[in-house]
Amino acid sequence: MSALHALADAAGLCRHWDDVAGVPRNVADADLRAILQAMDLPAATASQCRDSHARLAERAALTPLSTAQVGGRVHLPGLSARRLRLVHEDGGAVDLEVDAQGVARAPVRPGDWQFEHAGAVHALAVAPVRCFGVADALETSQPRAWGVGVQVYATRHAHDAGLGDAEGVADWVRRVAAAGGDALALSPVHAARPTDGVRSPYSPSDRRFLEPTYAAPSLVLGPEFLHAACAHLDPAACCDDAALIDWPAAIDARWQRLRALHEARDRLPEPLRADLAHFRTCGGDALAAFARHAALDHGDGDAGLHRFAQWLAARSWSNVQRQARDRGMGIGLIADIAVGFDPGGAEAAAWPDAVLTGLELGAPPDAFNAAGQCWGVAGFDAAGLRRSGYAPFRALLQATMRDRGGVRIDHILGLLRLWLVPRGAPSASGAYLRYPLDDLLNLVALESWRQRCIVIGEDLGVVPPGLRETLSQRGVMGIDVLAFTRDADGTFLPPRRWRRDAVATTTTHDLPTLAGWSRGRDLEWRARLGEMDAATLQAEQRARSADVVALDAACRDATGATGPAAWMAFAAASPSPLALLPAEDALGLVEQPNLPGTVDTHPNWRRRLPRDADPAPALTAFAHARSHAA
Repeated sequence: MSALHALADAAGLCRHWDDVAGVPRNVADADLRAILQAMDLPAATASQCRDSHARLAERAALTPLSTAQVGGRVHLPGLSARRLRLVHEDGGAVDLEVDAQGVARAPVRPGDWQFEHAGAVHALAVAPVRCFGVADALETSQPRAWGVGVQVYATRHAHDAGLGDAEGVADWVRRVAAAGGDALALSPVHAARPTDGVRSPYSPSDRRFLEPTYAAPSLVLGPEFLHAACAHLDPAACCDDAALIDWPAAIDARWQRLRALHEARDRLPEPLRADLAHFRTCGGDALAAFARHAALDHGDGDAGLHRFAQWLAARSWSNVQRQARDRGMGIGLIADIAVGFDPGGAEAAAWPDAVLTGLELGAPPDAFNAAGQCWGVAGFDAAGLRRSGYAPFRALLQATMRDRGGVRIDHILGLLRLWLVPRGAPSASGAYLRYPLDDLLNLVALESWRQRCIVIGEDLGVVPPGLRETLSQRGVMGIDVLAFTRDADGTFLPPRRWRRDAVATTTTHDLPTLAGWSRGRDLEWRARLGEMDAATLQAEQRARSADVVALDAACRDATGATGPAAWMAFAAASPSPLALLPAEDALGLVEQPNLPGTVDTHPNWRRRLPRDADPAPALTAFAHARSHAA
């Protein structure tokens, strides 16, 4: 093996991979060198490769944090044939026997344990075998929960200034709870960077913090205070009824309101002022650093404003979650965790030693996208995570699970491997980087139980062999999407054959709605954008028409009905513990929120839900299908 290949293997890069068709692919040596250079592992010569390899070996010693399952084996590099005294986070202690190979049996109590070695304190995070689940949340062994998926920015209320927010989500909580639903899954609400264009919820500044423009001041401060503090603002800015979001205008209107509220903070009732002070204290250095970064990023220099805005956002969402639970929803809000973050954002600045610099996340070329994908977002380096004791990952989990009933981890394949591309290079010049799946899943499971939060993993696309089985064993639910839930020959699977360890849904934000799919609206868009000629469009439309006929046939066999309403009932009949109906399908909409691979040529992340449409009939029918298929 060459020095370059040995270094790549040691760094966790996969030199070989199988594409979507199962065809073996090799990463070119030149691409390996470029990626390794970006990882601060120079590899231009054999000598550089050996030096970089030696530095990697030095980093492989005992890390600040090890993880294990309760009662499971844990490897402690550099420790052998000794007894360690472990102290639990609650003060209890046990002795741990380490064998000659540096392997020990973890305590049977979950939680964080500490021990001393060579003058330093090390930690051991012991996780439950599986995550907190839907059955735990609903306190039943055979859960048949259901809910709705909603794009936060798309919701509406009377004074939303052209942008959805927590108050618009609260209205959906009322609707879903009234129909007997248990969950409302949200698009990401991570803190964003300033933008002059469309804001993608999947390119955040910092996933640990919340986007202030989604806050609902009236839920926290009361409508009277809101009106008094903002009386001087232009009332026309609160009356945008357009079908598409004007992001710059909406964001500007929201920040004007936030500034007015911040200026009036001294007039807040004493309990709210005390809560704001408590929030600032609990936020500590992390909140202060984020606020400083946001103040510079937004160009206002007012870190106090950004701390206030975070308080308002956090209390808005906790209020909505409380409403959900008070209305009988067993799960409530499900947060969405984006796979990466803006390389110039606050999250990247917070963990400089753990962030991959000069590399962006994406996907390799495949049958669906011959050019592959470059997402423009950064991620964490696997080795940097280990060296940090997984601090960035743990902070992310703690923040996003707080005041939530569940989380959806976008592209959960990234806990095993991520496709990295040198910034500015085509996707084909990338390679997969391996991640410590077991450690990351242990931390997910531990935090899941601490915050009583179910976990959903978006496991769509080219899934490595065995990963779904591993996720299932750890209590991470996958996602079954109607259009993809088929046999090897393309036949739609009857509901009874859908996975019992996956969330069932009719579609996702990246796919056509049921109405759009049946009409081939996504195909029309691709043709309009020049991605297929007339002959290809006709062939794709014929194939889609055949799929519609096939789905109707499957629905007729299962439910005795056909058409979009029957398709929703078909998905609802899945044995999954949780089924989610996107709001777009509940309202019978044709257009989808996002068309992957486009930026300015399709109105991604701009479509608002119609103000007067009533989802109640669809919600009632979905609930009926869930209960009668039990």
